[in-house]
Amino acid sequence: MSLQEENNTQNIYNKIQRIINQTDYDTSIAIVKLTENNYNEELVIKKFFGIQEKEKEKKCSTKDINQEIYKQLRYKLNNSMFDYIKRKEQN
Repeated sequence: MSLQEENNTQNIYNKIQRIINQTDYDTSIAIVKLTENNYNEELVIKKFFGIQEKEKEKKCSTKDINQEIYKQLRYKLNNSMFDYIKRKEQN
């Protein structure tokens, strides 16, 4: 057994022990739950306690903010120009 395989086996064993310590799962159930959740022990424990994963918030980039600013400016200037032309025609 290579060093990497040995570390991987030890890592999985540690994850199983954490799951067993935090939940009332036995070893076989812990292994099944761990494999179902792609070896993410935090996710297994969260699901056991019914904690929902939060949706990641969409971060606004500076580019999006600047685009919105210029969009609003164009809208305002277009409306102002339309109003000006309308008043000019009425006079």
